[in-house]
Amino acid sequence: MKIKLILITLCGLFFGCAKSKKNQQSDTKPEKVTIITKSLLDNVRLAINPKFKDWVLFENGTYIIFDDISTISDIEKEAIELMKEFGPVYAGSSAGDFNVINLTETKGWIVSGHGYGMYTYVSPEELDENNPTDLSIGLSGRSKRNSDGLNPIIIHTNKK
Repeated sequence: MKIKLILITLCGLFFGCAKSKKNQQSDTKPEKVTIITKSLLDNVRLAINPKFKDWVLFENGTYIIFDDISTISDIEKEAIELMKEFGPVYAGSSAGDFNVINLTETKGWIVSGHGYGMYTYVSPEELDENNPTDLSIGLSGRSKRNSDGLNPIIIHTNKK
């Protein structure tokens, strides 16, 4: 699926219009990022129990749910601190542990780890297998969480 998307995008860039390469890149790249971000955000919204209203989503699909933000002065700062602490994966530590949760409201899975309220969304399109095992789903989610932990970039904050 990823290869098809890349090929379609490349064909559009090379054959789709007569703009200069500089304009093509600036016109198409943000649009693709917006589409991917919107799809991720839509899936994460469907994955989260609606009773949880306060959460922060990171670039690679990891999100942190907050039970009570009344004592938190800056939810984004707190989320980044938690992501830096619990996001990176260290071999042999509890950071490598995970559980896989099958989703019912959207396609994909949630991978939980050792950080309270921290989950990572994994889409079926991200995996190369038709029937992935919990191990391959979990390793993918753990890798995405590690990326978010090492370079935490918030793409959405949801507050009640």
